[in-house]
Amino acid sequence: MDKFFKISERGSTVRTEIIAGLTTFFAMAYIVVTNPNQVAGLIPNTSDPNSVKIWNAVYVASILVAVIGTLLMAFYARMPFAQACGMGLNSFFFVSFVLPHLSEGEEGMIKGYQSGLVIILVSGLVFLILSATGLRTKIAKALPDCLKKSIPAGIGLFIAFIGFKNAGILQDNQYTFLQFVDINGAIDSGEFASVALPALLALLGLVIIAILEKFRVKGSVIISIGGVTVLYYLLTRSVPNFNISQIGQSFRDFGEIGITGVFHGEAWREAFAGTGGFELGTLFSALMLIVTFCLVDMFDTIGTLYGAASAADMLDEKGDPINVNECMMCDSIATVTGAVCGTSTCTTFVESASGVAAGGRTGFTSLVTALCFAACLLLSPLASIVPACATAPALIYVGVLMLKGFKNVDMDDVCSAVPAFLALVMMPLTYSISNGIGIGAIAYVLITLCTGKYKKSDIPVTVIAALFALRFATVTM
Repeated sequence: MDKFFKISERGSTVRTEIIAGLTTFFAMAYIVVTNPNQVAGLIPNTSDPNSVKIWNAVYVASILVAVIGTLLMAFYARMPFAQACGMGLNSFFFVSFVLPHLSEGEEGMIKGYQSGLVIILVSGLVFLILSATGLRTKIAKALPDCLKKSIPAGIGLFIAFIGFKNAGILQDNQYTFLQFVDINGAIDSGEFASVALPALLALLGLVIIAILEKFRVKGSVIISIGGVTVLYYLLTRSVPNFNISQIGQSFRDFGEIGITGVFHGEAWREAFAGTGGFELGTLFSALMLIVTFCLVDMFDTIGTLYGAASAADMLDEKGDPINVNECMMCDSIATVTGAVCGTSTCTTFVESASGVAAGGRTGFTSLVTALCFAACLLLSPLASIVPACATAPALIYVGVLMLKGFKNVDMDDVCSAVPAFLALVMMPLTYSISNGIGIGAIAYVLITLCTGKYKKSDIPVTVIAALFALRFATVTM
């Protein structure tokens, strides 16, 4: 085992690798609950059977994909990185495919969900081709540095924004668009327990995570989720609906609409041709969605690999992560697997850096993390009682983590500062990761062209900018 994983060679020990694997798992375990929450749009303790059905299917699929993707990292790339369904991408999946069909009942929601899986599958196959040929790495390296650093940060803001909204910390306001939760109004209307309390508990959860992280307590995120969940039920005096039969129901829903989703001819027809009522069901919009998922996953993975590998001192002489091509291949295969199983794009998680910080240096760290995820398959009744206010702090904290790289953007150079800023802020403001990337790329090309700073190496980003410009002009998102 030591020889296969190169544990001693990389200056680690089995004990350190186990601790690192557990650390990574606890740092990202929230995805087990949060991903089905995001894809289904509602938590499963609601009365909407359609949402619950999709939630159950995505719950099982999320765990299976995390196990498979992380095992690939362990045995193929042999790197201390874990994979799971990407945050932000799962929200984009819901907004693009499930949300437009909420009013159509079970049949419409499942139709949108399964046609979305087709798009994820095709984008995964594109990932796979790009990774196998090495083009994916070359494209990423050819893009301007300012966009590489701003895209993960923008995704971080987008994820944090989702967390604020899910917990009710941010509310709609007809004059200012958004406002901080109206605590006084909730007290006066007798809605404190249902409106203000969840928001306050979410803020408390974020503070707990920050304090525990400051003292380097392992598993700060999962501790916060557990603590806020207990407080929520104690303070609201409600009883969680813990149904052991949900384990079997989760697997039944997974088999019925999840793993079989991409094999339905109707799903392919809906994704690429449409049936008249599905706005995204045109060939061009489908192609643009495929490009969008490819772009987002590509830069999210690249950013995570470079950041975590740098922290672990696992860069080669050129400053690139070791085994980077193998890591890309693992990411691609996991995305294809996710589509077949019934969930959104799988990507390398930034929380892997927590395991690296704990000393993880080999694939054995990933093996431990994968085994922990596998155990979650039998915990769906427990996971389903976790309220949104408990998982929201995890989303906000991930936003904090992903903002770190933005400090390295050269804000003194307008050619870098403006495109990076636009990519950063347009993701949460337009509620779209792809919009932020597209607007940032277009701004970069226009500014460099008009200031004489355009270089031959900017051709890839020009092509990407042109594709986004075409999408903005022809596709309603």
